[in-house]
Amino acid sequence: MLLQLPTETIPIQEIPVDKKVRLFIKREDQIHPQVSGNKYWKLFHNVNDYLQQKPEQPYLITFGGAFSNHIAAVAAAGSIAVIPTLGIIRGEELQTKWRDNPTLLFAKRNGMNLKFVTREEYRHKEKLTEFLEQEFPEALVIPEGGTNAAAVEGVKMMLNEQTKDFDYLCTAVGTGGTIAGISKFCEDNQKVIGFRVVEDASLENKIFELTLKRNYHLIDSCFGGYGKISDDNIRFINDFKEKYSIPLEPIYTGKMMQKLFELIEKDFFPENSRILCFHTGGLQGIEGANLLLEKQNRNLII
Repeated sequence: MLLQLPTETIPIQEIPVDKKVRLFIKREDQIHPQVSGNKYWKLFHNVNDYLQQKPEQPYLITFGGAFSNHIAAVAAAGSIAVIPTLGIIRGEELQTKWRDNPTLLFAKRNGMNLKFVTREEYRHKEKLTEFLEQEFPEALVIPEGGTNAAAVEGVKMMLNEQTKDFDYLCTAVGTGGTIAGISKFCEDNQKVIGFRVVEDASLENKIFELTLKRNYHLIDSCFGGYGKISDDNIRFINDFKEKYSIPLEPIYTGKMMQKLFELIEKDFFPENSRILCFHTGGLQGIEGANLLLEKQNRNLII
């Protein structure tokens, strides 16, 4: 079974701001209950093109950390397509703890096999990929975060006639696939802003290799580092949900929106600008984040 195009238009909601700009959010988090947000589009061509080749022994293999949205999405996609999946998980110590991890437990319940490797082994994913391709010659090995050329083509479908009406297109940036797709297929008059949540000096080049354009601007939105959750960010996410009834997660969209509000407050955008940000989903990660916050006796994300 292939991943399907949505039957309904993804909603765009306006977020009122006390400045002379208009801010909107495209709710890609609502595209599918399990394969959420940009992950759906990054997997769309990867999985569908692979299945159309009719492999005799189909198998999806990918990489991720303990609370990876991508791991959860690939597991769910495999369940939908009724094909086996394998997740290479960073952190050998998780082998005995995965039942306490909501993301890995979700992946297992969706039929994903888990292989735990040391952080040193994980750093050499190219070697791991070569080994996996030899061991499973018919498998589709998808890179960490799902970012590749097929993913960029899938992200194109996040853009439509409605998104052409905006001056700025904004997205959180992890591995770079989503911003590459937006940059590659947006209108020539549109400006693309990526809210970078990782410290990665090679990110600019990675994005350029995928899009062959320089029509985007990256803004540091790490707030202490990838995966780090500050009390300030928790307050922002909870206030945002209370005011606008829109949930955010703390790794990507929560940091993007916090930084975006700071920029709007500082008059970063010209008057009368129409700004569209993409909610890239990942809400499954809130449960895992709250487990860590609870252990630290900190406020939780509502």
